[in-house]
Amino acid sequence: MTAQPPPDAVRAATTATYVAFIGSGFAFASWASRIPQLQQRLGLDHSSLGLVLLAVAAGAVLALPASGPVIARFGSRRTVLAMALLLAAGTATVAGGFLVGLVPVVIGLFALGLANGAWDVAMNVQGAAVEQHLRRSIMSRFHAGFSLGTVAGALVGAAAVATGVSVPVHLGVVALVVAAVVPVGTRRFLREQDDGASGAGEPAGRFDALRAWREPRTLLVGLFVLAFAFAEGAGNDWIAVALINGYGAPPALGTLAFAVFLTAMTAGRWFGPPMLDRFGRVALVRLLAVLGIGGTLLFVLAPATPLAFVGVLLWGLGVSLGFPVGMSAASDDPRFSAGRVSVVSSIGYCAFLAGPPLIGFLGDRVTVLGALTVVAVLLGVSTLIAGVVTPPARADGAEGAEGARAPGERGGRPA
Repeated sequence: MTAQPPPDAVRAATTATYVAFIGSGFAFASWASRIPQLQQRLGLDHSSLGLVLLAVAAGAVLALPASGPVIARFGSRRTVLAMALLLAAGTATVAGGFLVGLVPVVIGLFALGLANGAWDVAMNVQGAAVEQHLRRSIMSRFHAGFSLGTVAGALVGAAAVATGVSVPVHLGVVALVVAAVVPVGTRRFLREQDDGASGAGEPAGRFDALRAWREPRTLLVGLFVLAFAFAEGAGNDWIAVALINGYGAPPALGTLAFAVFLTAMTAGRWFGPPMLDRFGRVALVRLLAVLGIGGTLLFVLAPATPLAFVGVLLWGLGVSLGFPVGMSAASDDPRFSAGRVSVVSSIGYCAFLAGPPLIGFLGDRVTVLGALTVVAVLLGVSTLIAGVVTPPARADGAEGAEGARAPGERGGRPA
């Protein structure tokens, strides 16, 4: 087994992991904040813009399943470093494409998606390693850091638009900041455990690459994450639209409802770890899923706008911990976390690809509000399979890694 690193190294790695999550959120929101200006500059209608943005999804779809063996081979620190530089290059290419034309924009967005996909898996693998060494739940706080990064990126983007800063200058500065800050900020990552072997005597990295897709528990964790990712993505994409169209609310209230959703989700992720350590993963995510079901149905069926806002608040709280708990569950055995996180992320990402068109398709037939009942159905599925996030017992009878209960298991070592 890999030796337990000293406390100072774990604290430094914790800070470095926050840098990775915040940096990823900041970079993503920065370019996304300038999409309207890109659309106007390139003369794209809504359908054409959707096709252009598919370049991001295409890059991520390629990166997510391939990232497991890459991280197992090179480690999460080198992977994040390389992806930060690739993302910076992609962002700079998009900035140049604003001046040149469509082709560089598509190439840059593909690079952004590729970098985001592998970066996402690598930082979750590192977050799981830190969580294992801390012996307490912290993964959801890393994801809260990502949310804070997106808020910062969106605010900087809004300020750039308000003050007349051009897209090339804004995105060029963002590219420089990402390339300079993230590689330095993440240099204190822990080295993941890499000396294990599978039951057949294969190296752990090869096990990750070849077998993680055939593990029933890993696939069920992926389904669990997919349900929560769908619920989160549907909230991001459709809450404002549904409130405006379904309740006749003014656009400002639609934006406010979206902000309430993000705030509730971020708060749940930040304050959730002590409850995970006290009550355990399964009990808490089931409770939150039920809360999310109630919040979604209240949002859909509320007789008045104020009650719809209460539904948004409960919806955001209810979905807050599902994704990070799924990442922790995929990493319960740190020897094989890279491949398993890659698989779970790939399955979960399907929700972000399929969710918007599914809600839109149903919305054309039963209204957007009615279509959002799908969220409640999927969260119901997550409650039924939530037991899958329980750490599997080791052969020696211990739970989690290195003979201790895994973070988030009731009775684990207190913070």
